[in-house]
Amino acid sequence: MGSINVRSGKLLLGFRFKGERCREQTKLMDSPANKKRAKQILDRIEAEITLGTFKYWDYFPNSKKAKLFREQGEILAEHVEKKTRKTLLFKEFAEIWFDEKKIEWRNSHALSVRNSIDVYSIPYFGEKEVGSITKADILNFRSTLAKELKRKTSALKPASINKIMTPLRMIINEAADRYEFTSPWKGIKSLKIMKTDIDPFSLDQVNLIIQLVRRDFKSYFTVRFFTGMRTGEVDGLKWKYVDFEKRQILIRETWVKGEFTYTKTDGSQREIYMSQPVYDALKAQYKMTHDQELVFCNIDGTPLRSDTVTKRIWYPLLRLLDLKKRRPYQTRHTAATLWLASGENPEWIARQMGHTTTEMLFRVYSRYVPNLTRQDGSAFDRLLQRESAAMLGKSDSSSAEGEKTL
Repeated sequence: MGSINVRSGKLLLGFRFKGERCREQTKLMDSPANKKRAKQILDRIEAEITLGTFKYWDYFPNSKKAKLFREQGEILAEHVEKKTRKTLLFKEFAEIWFDEKKIEWRNSHALSVRNSIDVYSIPYFGEKEVGSITKADILNFRSTLAKELKRKTSALKPASINKIMTPLRMIINEAADRYEFTSPWKGIKSLKIMKTDIDPFSLDQVNLIIQLVRRDFKSYFTVRFFTGMRTGEVDGLKWKYVDFEKRQILIRETWVKGEFTYTKTDGSQREIYMSQPVYDALKAQYKMTHDQELVFCNIDGTPLRSDTVTKRIWYPLLRLLDLKKRRPYQTRHTAATLWLASGENPEWIARQMGHTTTEMLFRVYSRYVPNLTRQDGSAFDRLLQRESAAMLGKSDSSSAEGEKTL
């Protein structure tokens, strides 16, 4: 039974809630009218307590007990919710999955995956139970990515969307295995990516670029054009991996996102043969940076910033020479096409590029070989012409013999 008392000239309500005695000061002055009003409030409170609908903070929002009961209620609700869940929330399972997987990855890849999860997947799926995510949820998420503006100018491209979807797929499939539910990913395929043609330079263009590039970058671009090294590989090349005696460049590390790390794949660990231009370029570079750890570096010995080289050296030079704007990575494609054009063994070329097989070599570069070597089917035409001429000669000879017989 509740009570109404007076303290400091104002009415005080007393009642019991969740086994505790509660006393709350009101702003009502002590008067018969206010006591009647307080009695009505107290009756309503006790009725709600009986029905289990009473919310302390609705009546006494500034009370210390209101804050205490609210926190207790939230903890209890969370506990009940967890007990009724069949699987973890997506955000919880994603953290577990990431912590388990990151030991397998390079730091740069782990950062990329972490960014994808934090920026895209968790904001969308975070509060959902991982086992409740449906195929429709996934497809709808992907459609929202297609409308996501990147850098406020254009929507995400299929390649970027696929990159975001990959860790999401791995998380959901792993959860399906652990919690023994059917993965909703069945039948969802990656978006088709339009094939982009490579755009290598001709040998004349290469020679022109090397001839006119800034003198302090002449060796740098000579090495890039005639070794097929990736940007991170050439920027992270150390003198200890340059063997002048055996004329080899050992690819053992790469410079990616501010750190030296393992190469892109195991196959990328390789030995690149130094052609004469590369040998001469590295000898010239040795005179400049032999006292530094890195072959190509800034004055203070730190690695070159690829974006700075691209914007301040590469693109201005292409504009000066009136050449089509192309990424520096085309130097790698140029090396492959020049090797193929010269008739080098495809397996040797694949090893120089860091490919484990020749499949990519022929799929990506083969169409450029005819343009450089004229091995474009004309040899087959000449064979047919010779055979036709030979057959025609035999036919003429047979006819002549026949005429003599007659």
